[in-house]
Amino acid sequence: MEFSQPVFSTLSEFMQYIASLSEDGDGRVPPLSELSQMLNISVATLREQLEVARMMGIVDVKPKAGIHKLAYSFKPAVITSLTYALASESTPFEQYANLRKHTEAAYFLEAAQALSIEDKRDLETIVLRAEEKLKRRPVVIPTTEHRDFHLLIYRRLKNPFVTGLLEAYWDLYKAAGFEVYPDMEYVNRIWVYHRKTIEMIKEHHYDLALQALMEHMELIALREKKIPRQAFE
Repeated sequence: MEFSQPVFSTLSEFMQYIASLSEDGDGRVPPLSELSQMLNISVATLREQLEVARMMGIVDVKPKAGIHKLAYSFKPAVITSLTYALASESTPFEQYANLRKHTEAAYFLEAAQALSIEDKRDLETIVLRAEEKLKRRPVVIPTTEHRDFHLLIYRRLKNPFVTGLLEAYWDLYKAAGFEVYPDMEYVNRIWVYHRKTIEMIKEHHYDLALQALMEHMELIALREKKIPRQAFE
C-alpha cells in the first residue's frame, strides 16, 4: 500500500529521518549537531523532536552509546495516551479492558493454533507455578503468572499492534489497582479457567479453550473495586 506524501508530512523532521533508516542497519543515529546540518533545522528543535520520539519508543538515548533506532513497538504510544486518559479521568479503565477482551477474543484462534509444543509447555508451567503459589500459607497471589499466561498465548502472532495493545493493558492493570484482589475465591476461579484453557489448547479444542478464556474474562465484571486516582499521580 502506498501513502501520499501528506501522510508522512505529519511526522517531525527527526521522525521522518528515523523512518528512512534501513532496518538492516545498526540503527545508529548521527549526533544532533550533525543532524541539524543534514536536516537544516536547529539543534534545539531536534532536541524537542528527539524527546517525543524517545517517549514513543522510537529511539533509545544513552550517554555513551548515543542515539539508536529501536524496533517498532505500539506499546509506548498506547501507554502514554492511556495513562493521560486515566489520570484525567476522561476514560475509565473498564473501557480499555473491554477493548482488550475483544482483541484477545478476535485473535485467540489464530494465536492458539500457532503455538509451538514448547509454548504449550510454558503455558502449563505458568499454571503449575500459579497453583503452587496459591497453595502456600500465607498465599502468594500469582500476579506475574497472570500477565505471562495471557501474553504468551499471543506470542506467535508477530503483530506489533495486538502485542502492544495487550502489553499496555497489563502495565496499566497494576497501576489501575486491579492486582488488589477482593477475595481468594475470585483468584482461584481465575486459575481454574486458565487450567481449562491450556488443557483445551493441548487437545486442539480451540473453540472450548476460547470459551473458557472468555468466561474467565467476564469475572472482572463481578469486581466492584474503583480505580484509585492516586495510582496515576
